[in-house]
Amino acid sequence: MNKDHTTKRYVFVTLLNVVITIAEFLGGIFSGSLALLSDAVHNLSDVGAIILSFVAHLISRRSRNQHKTFGYERAETLAAFTNGVILIVISVVLFVEAIQRFWEPEHIHGGIMLVVSIIGLVTNLISMFAMHRDSKGNLNVRSTFIHMLSDALSSVAVVIGAIFIYFWNVTWLDPVLTILVSLFVLHEAYEITMKAANVLMESNPNIDLTKVNEIMLSFPEVKNVHHVHVWRYSDNFIMMDAHINVDRNLQAGELEQLYQKIGKKLKEELCINHITLQAECERGRNDKMIVSGRGNNEN
Repeated sequence: MNKDHTTKRYVFVTLLNVVITIAEFLGGIFSGSLALLSDAVHNLSDVGAIILSFVAHLISRRSRNQHKTFGYERAETLAAFTNGVILIVISVVLFVEAIQRFWEPEHIHGGIMLVVSIIGLVTNLISMFAMHRDSKGNLNVRSTFIHMLSDALSSVAVVIGAIFIYFWNVTWLDPVLTILVSLFVLHEAYEITMKAANVLMESNPNIDLTKVNEIMLSFPEVKNVHHVHVWRYSDNFIMMDAHINVDRNLQAGELEQLYQKIGKKLKEELCINHITLQAECERGRNDKMIVSGRGNNEN
């Protein structure tokens, strides 16, 4: 992912969403459309989320130092988690508002609503496609893309609602479409939030530990594998540390070669790209890969 290009896209999308928000606020006020005003509030919250995501993206580019020896890449995970929570809240609010509109219909000037909603849809689609390219390889960018996608879907709902209101005065369609959009966004937001939470909780990123054990024990020098930890630090780093029992007569140079061979095979087969191994002779020879208990007393 080209981070310079991503930075330019963030700036472009942020400015575009500020324009959308102002246009929808004005359109909602002059048309009397609650749908446009709610969509404007939605976009306003998204502007804040995009800025948060953009700041995290800039922070993630900073180099490692004595205070942040892993670097700053996890700032993007924090932003993705925050954005996911914001999306969940927005989805719930939109769902509740849609339910309320069934009992509190508003008189709407469909012409103004239709024009402004079409402008909002076009600009939201542009924003969405601007972020799509990098959304697959970066959780933070994906959270921004989902914001843009939710905006585009919301705009589609407003446009459809505006057409039916303008030509046939079918006011009940607007809350129905809003409910469908909010449920879709809620599903996507939940997935982003859980993925980010798993990274922050240093969960196993779906690495098969049985396979890890098989790979390491395939080297005749390794007699047992124990005290294994596997976690994802960021989108680019899957990390692992483990203790291995080896023969007493292995020299330091031989151990180094063994580490390199194990690391190469784990990276090739399981994409684990940051591996720390600790060799032992007798200690832990009968221990399991995952040691139960709350404490971390292995050294």
